[in-house]
Amino acid sequence: MIEFLYQFISQNVLSPVATYLFPLQYQPQALYVLQTIVKILSIMVPVLLTVAYFTYAERKVIGFIQARIGPNRVGFFGFSLWGLGQPIADAVKLIVKEIVIPTGSNKTLFIIAPILSLAPSIAAWAVIPFDDTKVLADINAGLLYVLALTSLAVYGVIIAGWASNSKYAFLGAMRSAAQIVAYEIAMGFALVGVLIAAGSLNLGEIVTAQSGSFIHWFWLPLLPLFIVYFISGVAETNRAPFDVAEGESEIVAGFHVEYGGMAFSVFFMAEYANMILIAVLSAIMFCGGWLSPFQGIPGLEDLFSWVPPIFWLLAKTSFFMFLFLWFRATFPRYRYDQIMRLGWKVFIPITIVWLVVISALVVTNTPPWFVA
Repeated sequence: MIEFLYQFISQNVLSPVATYLFPLQYQPQALYVLQTIVKILSIMVPVLLTVAYFTYAERKVIGFIQARIGPNRVGFFGFSLWGLGQPIADAVKLIVKEIVIPTGSNKTLFIIAPILSLAPSIAAWAVIPFDDTKVLADINAGLLYVLALTSLAVYGVIIAGWASNSKYAFLGAMRSAAQIVAYEIAMGFALVGVLIAAGSLNLGEIVTAQSGSFIHWFWLPLLPLFIVYFISGVAETNRAPFDVAEGESEIVAGFHVEYGGMAFSVFFMAEYANMILIAVLSAIMFCGGWLSPFQGIPGLEDLFSWVPPIFWLLAKTSFFMFLFLWFRATFPRYRYDQIMRLGWKVFIPITIVWLVVISALVVTNTPPWFVA
């Protein structure tokens, strides 16, 4: 269905545009650029819509857990529709609010900081494979590219805290910097384990290396690294119970306390976009990506063969997204010293030890994951 829609747009819209607007010698290049733009939009628009309605899902899920109703009033055209219009109303409210830049702040960095937080979480989707053929940029260093971009997002937080000329914002930024350093190392070691297991930095090949039923996925041999990676992802995104960078009870609102309107909403979008990115990466690197959990199981494989591969990826991603919401509704915020202890004294030693274990499993061709 997706391939058919893309071919239809390419043949009936993009090709005529390239023919009429560009000279003959530039038409192939122009068509390629237009096709690439369509592919980028086909990824960015659903991601941004998911970000918007992830905020709605969070309020509904946490409301259900806490025996509350959650948003249920704002709908469309006079119909409440379970409050599905709430994210749109929030967006309109933030767009029309004034952006106040504090006196004494670094205005250039103050404006750049929210963009620097959101851009890496969007750019990382360029290498995310939705199935064995649907990927925008199928590069061999995809895992390294993702690690680099996810590490870059912290600069937006630090710059926002420093440029705001506020002690509360600066304190939140410093907390975040220390937290990110601690958990980024553990996260990197967890990804090294995936690299050793798959023998490739290409995300598509990492998924292919997990071919088989759910027993063949990397979540089992890499279970400690899987847990460390996901919890470190929660800490990386400054989500509860690791949200000391924006602890309202201690430092008002943390690094973005001086932001308002759309400038604040971009930070808000960046947080949720990073949560979605961590969820999809967890599904790809540890849970078989687009692979069916029933692959290789007699009877069940044929029974579910009609399900498109992208559905499995979205289902796994949705599960991890739900865990983010569940954690926020369940766990109290950790103390700062507890977070540092967990990152430096627990996660990093676990990852180093398990890298040795997984290396031994690969060298000995331990079935069913690492058969030569």
